[in-house]
Amino acid sequence: MVIKPYGFAIWEKIQHALDTMFKETGHENVYFPLFIPKSYLSKEASHVEGFAKECAVVTHYRLKNAEDGSGIVVDETAKLEEELIVRPTSETIIWDTYRKWIQSYRDLPLLYNQWANVVRWEMRTRLFLRTAEFLWQEGHTAHATKEEAITEAEKMMNVYATFAEDFMAMPVIRGLKSESERFAGAEETYCIEALMQDGKALQAGTSHFLGQNFAKAFDVKFATKEGNQEYVWATSWGVSTRLMGALIMTHSDDHGLVLPPKLAPIQVVIVPIYKGEEQLAQLGEHVEGLMKDLRKKGISVKYDNRDTHKPGFKFNEYELKGVPLRIGIGPRDLEQGTYELARRDTLTKESIDAGRIVARIEELLEEIQQNLLDRALSYRESHITEVTDYQEFKKVLEVKGGFISAHWDGTKETEERIKEETKATIRCIPIDQKKESGVCVYSGKPSSGRVLFAKAY
Repeated sequence: MVIKPYGFAIWEKIQHALDTMFKETGHENVYFPLFIPKSYLSKEASHVEGFAKECAVVTHYRLKNAEDGSGIVVDETAKLEEELIVRPTSETIIWDTYRKWIQSYRDLPLLYNQWANVVRWEMRTRLFLRTAEFLWQEGHTAHATKEEAITEAEKMMNVYATFAEDFMAMPVIRGLKSESERFAGAEETYCIEALMQDGKALQAGTSHFLGQNFAKAFDVKFATKEGNQEYVWATSWGVSTRLMGALIMTHSDDHGLVLPPKLAPIQVVIVPIYKGEEQLAQLGEHVEGLMKDLRKKGISVKYDNRDTHKPGFKFNEYELKGVPLRIGIGPRDLEQGTYELARRDTLTKESIDAGRIVARIEELLEEIQQNLLDRALSYRESHITEVTDYQEFKKVLEVKGGFISAHWDGTKETEERIKEETKATIRCIPIDQKKESGVCVYSGKPSSGRVLFAKAY
């Protein structure tokens, strides 16, 4: 995956906003090695089982030229004594390190996060959503009590949900994963689930209560206040460049990207409409003050005065890039003291007096952010369908899509049969789901509440 500058600028905005939120909740950034000894991964049984098929493995530490001149071959004399795993996630190497850092309750909690890349050897890649290498952040925390660790896992799920809704304008459902969908090695996985415009669900972020599984696997104990030795309680949590895919699929249209103002690299673009260098110079002088005023307000603005492309080309280019607001200005606007302001989300235009332009831009950026959230929320709400029988389940899944709210008997067998027959999985058990007696949509066995099924990326 190659991320070009404009795309990476979006990722930097995502990263900055999340990093600020992490630090506000007491977390600090660290960095751990890319290569993990193979023996580390095997220490936690369910963890290695979950990741074994996705690992890239380093077996040698150098190459050499083939003696027959046919190219480069692996130097068999340079085989590693122990193979190394290119990290698919960092729990194992981090918990091996935490063992050296934690001796007493005074050393807890450890609230650490790292921004890194990871590798999972995907058989079928899909840009941003499933790539062999991707960028992400992974939080890894250590606690003295079970209650404290569960609180941390729930807190980070809520941090992700707040970010998704406030910055991405992407409504999400907070929930718990079923046992078969949990992170490998977790006792509970909290998640945020979003719905894309094609009716498929997307797991946008997860937070895991790891119990004492990794502490036991790596022998991480601490002395309590009473002087007893106990195993540490753990969490891990992460989001990735998958959020880029979520952003694209939640809001964009047939004209290109539609970006929420809070994550748009360019919030306002100004395109001059002119004939000759003299008019271009006049327009440049005129907009200079406007750009200064916008930047004072913290609004990112670009003045595109390239003479290599016509205004029509530029209009299309910034529409494609999803810039929230576009200002067009020509000689007539100079005479009349106005600007033409175009919105990307509604593709509408309005003429604004120069004296009101800054205030109007501020208003519109807030309005666009809210409109995108409202639009996405309206779509999601209209695509959550309660069903009572399996035939209806299959019909809604094929014809309408979206989330299907249905009773489930709680068994892995039923969950697997539904997945095999329909490709729908349990996306989450909503946190705020009310208790409701019923019968399983598939087996007819008793159920204590509904869960959300969907086809997913």
